[in-house]
Amino acid sequence: MDIFYPLEWVANYITFNIFHLSPDTAIADSVQFFFYDFLKIIVLILIITHLMSLIRYYLPVEKLRDFLTKHKFYGLDYFLATVFGAITPFCSCSSIPLFIGFIEAEIPLGVTFAFLITSPLINEVALALFVGMFGFKITTFYVLAGISIGMIGGFIIGKLKLEKYVEDFVWKIKSKKQETKTEKIAFKKVWRTVSKEAMDITKKITLYVLFGVGLGAFIHGYVPQGFFEKYLQKAGWLAVPLAVILAVPLYSNASGVIPIMESLVDKGVPLGTALALIMAIVGISLPEALILKKVIKWQLLAIFFGTVAIGIIIIGYLFNIFL
Repeated sequence: MDIFYPLEWVANYITFNIFHLSPDTAIADSVQFFFYDFLKIIVLILIITHLMSLIRYYLPVEKLRDFLTKHKFYGLDYFLATVFGAITPFCSCSSIPLFIGFIEAEIPLGVTFAFLITSPLINEVALALFVGMFGFKITTFYVLAGISIGMIGGFIIGKLKLEKYVEDFVWKIKSKKQETKTEKIAFKKVWRTVSKEAMDITKKITLYVLFGVGLGAFIHGYVPQGFFEKYLQKAGWLAVPLAVILAVPLYSNASGVIPIMESLVDKGVPLGTALALIMAIVGISLPEALILKKVIKWQLLAIFFGTVAIGIIIIGYLFNIFL
């Protein structure tokens, strides 16, 4: 039995028993889609944010910095940075302190960018949304894709020796070592802290989820099957890079755009094309570029965005071909 069947039952009950909508109508399809997806997403977000908050509590960023600084991994540090980026949600507004913090800890520039690339692409919200909408198989490939872009992009930036394109004031900031807490705290108290963080994250993104699912529900119920596919076919092989280019001026987080992606795929948009669009929106948006410009020069910014954009385009094509 589908593990989400109880939520589907609730959505059906609201649609057909409370609102008394007639089956097989556009408005019924939209309303049922909205309640089912919203309930499914919120439940998954609550579960996964609690799990990730627990991991972050026992693996804070200071420990990662110390671990990467004290050991030489010969390439494995890129993988560790992307994995930590995947379990650490950050938005554009926190990119500068994270960037400076990694530079302060003398973590290589390429490893730092591996973290910065992966963190907005993969986080607990994105995982919850993908599992709920596309299942575990597509979610697994999405995670592997995000980690691959982070590792390869960070490795390329590291090999190009672009430290000279970091603003001078960043190098002048003295590193301040933070003391690692050794005090043991009862798990019950830890859980209260973790649960509060998870609930705070959920509250902050609920409006984005409502907007994204609402727009997705409208597309699901009222946009004819194949509408988007018809226009994307005219672009041919250029559809994937075109999706990436169109995404740059936009800005949103995963909770707002992934529900829309689901509806686009339902209406005939190839999975890879839709994925390229949402990855570009959350990973290489113009607002993020304007913020990062405060700590890195335009040459490094261009290489960073260009590398990530090419990685997203390749992933889009691969998803279209094989999935």
